[in-house]
This record gives sequence, structure tokens and C-alpha cells, in this order.
Amino acid sequence: MSVAVPAFAEELDVEKEDLKFGFIKLTDMAPLAVAYENGYFEDEGLFVTLEAQANWKVLLDRVIDGQLDGAHMLAGQPLGATIGFGTQAHVVTAFSMDLNGNGITVSNEIWEEMKPNIPKDKDGKPVHPIKADYLKPVVEKYKEEGKPFKMGMVFPVSTHNYELRYWLAAGGIHPGYYAPHKGDTSGTLQADALLSVTPPPQMPSTLEAGTIYGYCVGEPWNQQAVFKGIGVPVITDYEIWKDNPEKVFGVSSKWAEENPNTHLAVVKAMIRAAKWLDENDNANRPAAVKILSQPNYVGADYDVIANSMTGTFEYEKGDKRDVPDFNVFFRYYATYPFYSDAIWYLTQMRRWGQIAEPKPDSWYMEIAKKVYKPEIYMQAAEMLIEEGKMDKKDFPFGTDGYREPQTHFIDNITYDGHKPNDYLKQFEIGLKGDTVL
Repeated sequence: MSVAVPAFAEELDVEKEDLKFGFIKLTDMAPLAVAYENGYFEDEGLFVTLEAQANWKVLLDRVIDGQLDGAHMLAGQPLGATIGFGTQAHVVTAFSMDLNGNGITVSNEIWEEMKPNIPKDKDGKPVHPIKADYLKPVVEKYKEEGKPFKMGMVFPVSTHNYELRYWLAAGGIHPGYYAPHKGDTSGTLQADALLSVTPPPQMPSTLEAGTIYGYCVGEPWNQQAVFKGIGVPVITDYEIWKDNPEKVFGVSSKWAEENPNTHLAVVKAMIRAAKWLDENDNANRPAAVKILSQPNYVGADYDVIANSMTGTFEYEKGDKRDVPDFNVFFRYYATYPFYSDAIWYLTQMRRWGQIAEPKPDSWYMEIAKKVYKPEIYMQAAEMLIEEGKMDKKDFPFGTDGYREPQTHFIDNITYDGHKPNDYLKQFEIGLKGDTVL
């Protein structure tokens, strides 16, 4: 008598079973924690250890030197490393970890100074999105008084750096240039606001100490400022660029070449985790928050993490608003590594001088293809569909790796990944064309 056996694609013959992955204590490391806790890594024959890292530089260095097999990374890190800004090494990604998830917070004192400039609705609440135009008079006042206006971001090639710069520049505040060819990597040349690096978990205490007047960071470190009563988140990155790509899962290209099946198995497990995080209208988010609040993951209070992970966001204390897509892990093809996402990061590196010389459009496309590996992602997706764990509709079959031109930016400028140089020409503030500092 034959017994009906569930259909399984043959398990991948992984080259390496014992793996160590790094992460930074942020809610968007969730796909890694969920893939571990829900047994998705084990389903693929992988025995994974997850280890929090001190900061983004240490994390990147450890992936490059092989101490870590892979890591939760800033999307700009594999790109920055591959083009040699900062650390030079070839790092690739076949999995985008999430969309959105960041905010910009200012100190209570700066908020009080901004408030008179912000339009109010009929209930007296600030009208959102809050633009940097309302911060500009404050920055100008500091300048007149001879006080530098200091703000924090998490890393020179972080989304947070580019989002903060984007927001400031859209409001007429110059965030400064980098000039690596002249040995200047401070990013403060010609700046109205001086941006510097602070590790995410230290943002609230640095703000409280008065060392910085505001910052851009991922959760839960904006909501932490609200809970501690030390600052006010003024805008989310969702309002700066709706559904912007945030983190990626990065491995060295050497590791990817030596462990192709292992890489596929990891991507499969993480796709499943991302789907679990978003399915049934975020029904699993409270369970995810419980996982993330453990000290070995993010280690912030359940309520602080839940504030943004469960579809709301608190701005000024008591001003809680619905932001259902504040954290997106799977919807809108969030996990697919689009070339156009990579190219956007490269345009911002060029805009602020991290890429010192002009580059043709073809260069942007070549780098995107060198670093982003959608072909590996789609192979993993096809295996999951064959195994009955995923639906074909969950994946962007037939795409050329570019999103449609994107229009939801705070300054209403349209981004088309096929035309990076034309995109840069639209900005008043920033390097473009043949400009070299």
C-alpha cells in the first residue's frame, strides 16, 4: 500500500551547515530572528548562531574577514565596500530585508523652536509630513549665534545618512559634502547642519546629553526618545520616500561563490520569515515583538518595539498616528533585491561627494549588477513555490530588476533607476553632471 507523502523539493546539498550571522540591535533584523525561532533555518539543514555586533563597521569587517558568514547590513554597505568608499571589498546581497522603518527625531528644545513654523490642523495638531523648511529658521539662528547645528546618523553609507540629507536638502538646509579624493571624509564641507556618526542604541543618550540636536535612526530608537520624554520624532522615512528599501542581508562574494547552495538555503529561510512577519495583515507582529524584545535580539521594552512594529507611530507624546506600513518585510516585493534600489543609493553617494567623479549611467548599472543578485533570490523563490510554501503571485516574475519610476518623495521629484544622471540634475542642492569639488 502506498502512503501519500507531502511534496518536498530535494533538500539542498549545503556546503556549510554551521553558520554565524551578525546583526545590529534594530527591529528590522526581525527576518533573521524569525527564521531562527520558527525553525526555517533548520528546515533547510542549517545550524545558525545569531550574534549582535557592536557597530556597523565591526559587522562589515567581520563579514569580510570571514568571522561572520553573513549579516543584516545597511543597503549602502555592500555598495560602498564594492566601490571602495571606506572599506574596499566585494560584498553581495540576494535578499532585501525590509522597507521603511526609520525616523528623524529632534530634541525637545529644537521642537519648541520649530513648532511656531509648523502648520496646524483644526485640532491644533501639527500637519504632517513635517518638512525641514520648518527647521531652517532654527538652523539659521544657530548659525548667526556661531553655534554649529549638529545631528546624528548611524553610518556614512547608511540609508539614515541619505534620508536625513534628503530631508534637510529638500528644506533648503545644506547637509555638507564628502571629498574623499582630498582626504576629507567628514561629510561637512559647505554644511549648514553637521552630520556625524552615532551607533543606533546610543542615539537617545547622545541627544539627552546635548551633543546632538537631532538624529535619523531605525526603530526602536525614535520611539525610545518619546518614552523617555527627551525628544520628538518629526517625520518617518515613509514620508520622505514612501516604501524605501532599508537593510539587506550581505555576504562576501567569495563566500557566495564557495557556498552557492548554502546561500540559496539561507535566502529560502529568510523569505519564509519575511512572509510570516507580514501575513494576515501583520497578525504575527505581537509574537515578533515578543521575540525581538529578548535581550539577545533588540532588548528594548515590548511596548517601545510594539509602538512602531504593530502599525502605529508616536510623534509628539500622545500624538499617535496610524502608519500601517512603517515596517514592511514582505509586501510590495520588499525582499526582492531591485537594481533600481542599488542605483538610488549610488546616486546619493554621488550627490554628496562620496563618489567624487562623474560616472555614466552605464557605470551605475554595472555596479548594481555586481552587488545585487536577484537571480539567486528568484531561484530560492521558485524552490519555495515548488515546495508549496509560497505563491507565484508573491514574486515579481518578469521584472527587469527595476521598479517603475517612483514619485512618492517629500520634494515631489521622480526617481527613474534607468536614468541616474537625469535624476541627479533635478536637485538644487547636491553634486551633479561634471561637478567635482
